[in-house]
Amino acid sequence: MKKHIQKERFQSEPRQPATIGQTRTPVGVEVRNLGKKYGAQTVLTDISLKIEPGEIFTIMGPSGSGKSVLLRQIAGLEAPTSGAVAINGHNPADPDTRDRFAIALVFQAGALFNSLSVYDNLALYPLEHRIGTRAQIRDRVMRALKILSLEGAVNKNPSELSGGMKKRVAIARALVMEPQLLLYDEPTSELDPVMSATIGEIIATLKQEYQVTSIVVSHDRDLALTISNRVAILMRGKLLSLSDPAGLRRDTTPEIIDFLNPKIDLRNPRYKNMAA
Repeated sequence: MKKHIQKERFQSEPRQPATIGQTRTPVGVEVRNLGKKYGAQTVLTDISLKIEPGEIFTIMGPSGSGKSVLLRQIAGLEAPTSGAVAINGHNPADPDTRDRFAIALVFQAGALFNSLSVYDNLALYPLEHRIGTRAQIRDRVMRALKILSLEGAVNKNPSELSGGMKKRVAIARALVMEPQLLLYDEPTSELDPVMSATIGEIIATLKQEYQVTSIVVSHDRDLALTISNRVAILMRGKLLSLSDPAGLRRDTTPEIIDFLNPKIDLRNPRYKNMAA
């Protein structure tokens, strides 16, 4: 893979100039009997689900349930121990799949380069891989910044941005790839309720206007129940529920009720000082 990238860097012509500004067809994702282990630790067990092209699919569950691990398998960042993932029938870990489909990942912490401006963060990948001319790449970057209302931040460094702006820059960077599949890892973590709602509106708008397939890993119940077409809930590495938001609200499974409607029992000894 490394040699493949180096070869592309030294091409004299842009690699895929024809993709600039084109509308792409959203892709579907299928997870079949997927299992993942790290040494003796089993993280995911027999996960099977199908994500339709163009839908917003949210993966929820308690901390440690395997949500982000599942997202990494779908993104092709890790290979499953058993089972398989397919993006329109192709293995996401195969380099040819990356050439065939536009896939972008929004990391939980943003993963912005602090030494680069907002513009340079967005332009880095297409410039390095010669995806279009410099003028085409600039147009694509500025279009993404406009969609996210970030034109005024174009020359700022990440250290000058608020947490919410960093999240939006991370989404804009993914949008520069004009993705067919957009993966979000905890996009509203560490954000206040107002900014969380804004990020939710952005995800929903991108789905409506660009028909991108979106997979969201989140603890945010309000986000999941508001923007999702369907929601999967993982518990202890297993798929406990797969439903649309309306069905999830009606679910009577005790574990799901407790997860979606957590309550603090002040009679618990650990809270005795608070109850006084």
